[in-house]
Amino acid sequence: MGTRLTSREAEVVQLLAIGCTYVQISDRLGVSAHTVGSHIKNLYRKLEAHSGRMAVMRAMQLRLLEPFAATDAEVTL
Repeated sequence: MGTRLTSREAEVVQLLAIGCTYVQISDRLGVSAHTVGSHIKNLYRKLEAHSGRMAVMRAMQLRLLEPFAATDAEVTL
């Protein structure tokens, strides 16, 4: 059985992949930083990761990240 992420977890790992901080993720998704932390905790568990970088790498290995345009990588504060 493969690893499955919720749509929100997929959004969070995508934002981690482009370098967003927890605060930036919470602003972009319109949720609290605490909620972002909960999503990330779930990501770590599902992806067997212990850091954001490791979670992104694991999501890439499992092909769980959607391709994004170069302009998406520009993170504004």
